[in-house]
Amino acid sequence: MADTTTKRQREKEMVGQMIALYCKKKHRCRERLCPACTALRDYAFSRSDRCPFMETKTFCSNCKVHCYQPQMRKQIRQVMRFCGPRMLFYHPVLAVRHLVERRREKKRMGER
Repeated sequence: MADTTTKRQREKEMVGQMIALYCKKKHRCRERLCPACTALRDYAFSRSDRCPFMETKTFCSNCKVHCYQPQMRKQIRQVMRFCGPRMLFYHPVLAVRHLVERRREKKRMGER
């Protein structure tokens, strides 16, 4: 399993790419993220930086404690639902790595 710093970087990279894709497709922003998506990305990065469970979890969706504020949680869910199926086409390496790590985590936790 990767060290904590690497895990944080991977999580931030994945979330950052998903928010960028969402902003590009939904808000038609080409060069930069819109202010709302920038705020969401910064918030997600700060949550990742402060996560005390990073050593034992792979992704926020696997965590028992949800540290996002309700409005931010709603926004990140919208991003994930929209981008999840599309990531394979836009960022195939990240998407496959995410799927493998998620499956590995479920197996480790005893789920199917």
